[in-house]
Amino acid sequence: MIESFRWYGPNDAVSLSDIRQAGAVNVVSALHHIPNGAVWEIDAIKKHQALIQKAGLYWGVVESVPIHEDIKQRTHNFQTYIENYKRTLENLAICGIHTVCYNFMPVLDWTRTHLYKPLADGSTALAFEIDAMRAFDLFVLGRSQAHEEYTTEAIAAAQSYFDTLTKEEIEALTKSIIAGLPGAEEGYTLDQFIQRIEAYKHLSKNDLQEHLISFLEELTPTLENVEVRMCIHPDDPPQSLFGIPRVVSTAEDLEVLFERVPSLYNGLTFCTGSFGVRADNDLIAMFTKHASRIHFLHFRSTQRDGKGNFYEANHLEGDVDMYAMVKAALTEETKRKKSGRADWQIPMRPDHGHQMLDDLNKVTNPGYSAVGRLRGLAELRGLALGISRTVE
Repeated sequence: MIESFRWYGPNDAVSLSDIRQAGAVNVVSALHHIPNGAVWEIDAIKKHQALIQKAGLYWGVVESVPIHEDIKQRTHNFQTYIENYKRTLENLAICGIHTVCYNFMPVLDWTRTHLYKPLADGSTALAFEIDAMRAFDLFVLGRSQAHEEYTTEAIAAAQSYFDTLTKEEIEALTKSIIAGLPGAEEGYTLDQFIQRIEAYKHLSKNDLQEHLISFLEELTPTLENVEVRMCIHPDDPPQSLFGIPRVVSTAEDLEVLFERVPSLYNGLTFCTGSFGVRADNDLIAMFTKHASRIHFLHFRSTQRDGKGNFYEANHLEGDVDMYAMVKAALTEETKRKKSGRADWQIPMRPDHGHQMLDDLNKVTNPGYSAVGRLRGLAELRGLALGISRTVE
């Protein structure tokens, strides 16, 4: 696997030097300053690329080229934004970048209710608490349909949770959910968030699924012409939020997506943390089924409690069988190499990490401090080395 690290650009608290010292060679990055829907011009790509190369690294994966909300809803200027997306892919290919991670999550990108959950060892982790999310939906956002969608027991539990919160805690919860986590590209005020959610009221899961498929069908000729591998990131968490459906959460979702758009350039970012939140997702079966089109790996683990809550565990702990996942990835690489595939090595990054040691005293992007991810990468590197001696 190609050891990789995500970098948010020159303002990231984690420097390129830090990434190199961690042992990674491939930088996963994006042009976060360019508005969603705008074309990434060649000069801007090359400027960012040069910064990374100067540090002795290379930019091998884009994460992400965001999908404009008009494309997801197929409304307003969606066709213009699709054409802009094609131009961006062409420009990335000209610059030698051929792997693009993206997602199709409406309104919100990845979502957590708590950004610094204290753990027993003194570190902190990202966490999602279902009562906190429902309390925000019911009593802060005040979405009218929420009372119809939740059970009486769920509403009562959310009310009890909300009643314990201070004003400061309510503000922190609101910020965690709607202000925009790292890589989300967009953050909202409460009024803006309500407006964005309202725009999806008329869309069913089937509608959103069809919009994703239509987008990829329009992109496929460009992808195949310039040989750019698109790899969709699963929903995080893999469930409906605020009444808005999500369409990349289960094995069934993947079956529909890849049957309808069979090109290998329509690929997958296999995120063990996102898929692993659902106990009904068989990660190894899903990986094996779609192994040939997995172009990027996010390895992390979450710890579920069976009630809808989870937190980010250490990379070799939690509910994900990381030994089995790394072995599956190395087995697929061996298969690709024997068949002569040029892209036989799969980029992998340790996704998220605990805030620990001296990072506890720094201002860092939630989930993306240096030391926690360095620990994850080191653990995954050791695991892969051991397994590689047994994979033929």
